[in-house]
Amino acid sequence: MKPIVIAIDGPAGAGKSTVSRTLAQRLGYRYVDTGAMYRVIGVLAAEQSIELTDASVLAPLCDTVTIRFETAGERVRTFADDRDLSDLIRSAAAGQLASKVSTVPAVRDRLVAQQRALGAGGGVVMEGRDIGTVVFPSAPLKVFLDASPLERARRRAAELQARGERADVDAMAREIADRDTRDRTRAHSPLRPADDAHVIDSTGRGIEAIVDELVELARRAQGIERA
Repeated sequence: MKPIVIAIDGPAGAGKSTVSRTLAQRLGYRYVDTGAMYRVIGVLAAEQSIELTDASVLAPLCDTVTIRFETAGERVRTFADDRDLSDLIRSAAAGQLASKVSTVPAVRDRLVAQQRALGAGGGVVMEGRDIGTVVFPSAPLKVFLDASPLERARRRAAELQARGERADVDAMAREIADRDTRDRTRAHSPLRPADDAHVIDSTGRGIEAIVDELVELARRAQGIERA
């Protein structure tokens, strides 16, 4: 059975990370969070006072930093070279930084090349916003995970509160709406479902039920259907 690339796209708060990590564990696949890569670049750019739209500086930054992932128990940690940025990149501010640098074509070009290298050979669940449309348009299984705006805002607020950050659902809803607008209307790699993606609404659904559905889709994509 040849391992495949599973592409999971969707907006912020749709449940991509939890679903993708759980699916990778169930299948014995590697998990790659491409959104974390943009968050790393955004955070590093902010630390170095780099203008978030300055391709002439952002592109070399992407070329010189090595972004890698390490699985620690049930958590995947994100490193920039040898620096663990796992906690820092999960703030609401880091999400906004990521959304801004991701509109720069030179940044996307370089990170897409890195993402393709990480997914070479298959056996990977890769989540993001353009995996099925740009990074791996020929992936055997493409999923677009979505949820209602209110549900997404509640989830994101709960995540931040669990880390001890203050989070207001209404404010989070506004931030998500702003990010959706940037992601869906950018000229380069806009957020949208691939034409052949399985669109799944996660509103009110449990993680295990969604993962069960995706495991079945993965079996079919590999040509193995249950008897």
